[in-house]
Amino acid sequence: MSSLTRPLLLTLGVLGLLLSFTAPAWGREPRESHAARTPRGKRAALKPEPAVRVITAEELGPLLRPKDARPLLVNYWATWCDPCREEFPDLVKIDQDFRTKGLDTIAISLDDLAELKTEVPKFLRLMKVRMPVYLLHAADPEPSIKMVDPTWGGALPATFLYDARGEIVYKKFGRFDTAELRAAIEKVMSKK
Repeated sequence: MSSLTRPLLLTLGVLGLLLSFTAPAWGREPRESHAARTPRGKRAALKPEPAVRVITAEELGPLLRPKDARPLLVNYWATWCDPCREEFPDLVKIDQDFRTKGLDTIAISLDDLAELKTEVPKFLRLMKVRMPVYLLHAADPEPSIKMVDPTWGGALPATFLYDARGEIVYKKFGRFDTAELRAAIEKVMSKK
């Protein structure tokens, strides 16, 4: 071997060794630290799970008759109910538009208790819900349904608007008409 061949072979061997360690990373984006991905190096806050409070049939009544004399919009829904899911963005928008004007809005889920840690919070996060949300846990929902309104058969969605005295002034079984509900809210808010 010539004196030039030996250093060349040694250099090629070292280069081959280095390439064998870096080859698995070829074609991948370089990893960045979490701090490097967020503006100004701040850590991104994890979004909190939407709070859903489990209530019993006995706790439902006081929710529908709050102590403060404010109008109240109540929507009964479930994640498995397609019309409920379709109207929910409108409900969230109504809550955003009227909350500061004195309307309280609550959503009461009739999902199974098992969905409390899975589908319900996932759906609420997707909808960016800020209103209070409850999950009605009742072995027999019929008494709760009749307490809310004797004419309600339990079909979902169901929406009720109460005036400041606690009287139902608007109700809709099935998907609500947004313009109709907004008009009812405007009317009840003008009497506040």
